[in-house]
Amino acid sequence: MFARTPRLLLRPGWADDAPALARVLADKQIVMQLANAPWPYGLEEAEAFLSSPRDPVLPTFLIVRRTEGAPELVGACGLARRPSGAVELGYWIARAHWGKGFASEAARAVIEIARTLGLRQLEASHAIDNPASGRVLEKLGFSATGITAPRLSCARGEVECKMYRLQLAAMQPAKVAA
Repeated sequence: MFARTPRLLLRPGWADDAPALARVLADKQIVMQLANAPWPYGLEEAEAFLSSPRDPVLPTFLIVRRTEGAPELVGACGLARRPSGAVELGYWIARAHWGKGFASEAARAVIEIARTLGLRQLEASHAIDNPASGRVLEKLGFSATGITAPRLSCARGEVECKMYRLQLAAMQPAKVAA
């Protein structure tokens, strides 16, 4: 599955992406905010991630910035099933691309995919020491549930996270640019 936005291509990760993924995730500040990435993160971890089995229904994408030259890896975004059965939106953006709206742009495309898949609700969370991620979720229409709970991070152990929810059934589909 692929998705395209005005500035981005969301696509599956391929084995050839491992060096770029390892370079981007060699940033401890990013990895410390992720649930499933270990620290330190290198080529071996990138290769393992890219070769791991994927959910056949819930997509996970690399976010690639479309340019006049070679495309540039700027992050990842996708859906995953929680142990509770709920579907969660997750994303990360490389530090060089923070503040450019790429997280919101990519996540909007993934939310539309979730709607197309017939999902009625999405969950998301962010570490309480990462309020910028909360601002992205609020821009996307997520509402804080009022729950702060510990979540496991491979890189730093248990982390207090603020929980969010987005009702998809009540939302109107976004207009797609031609």
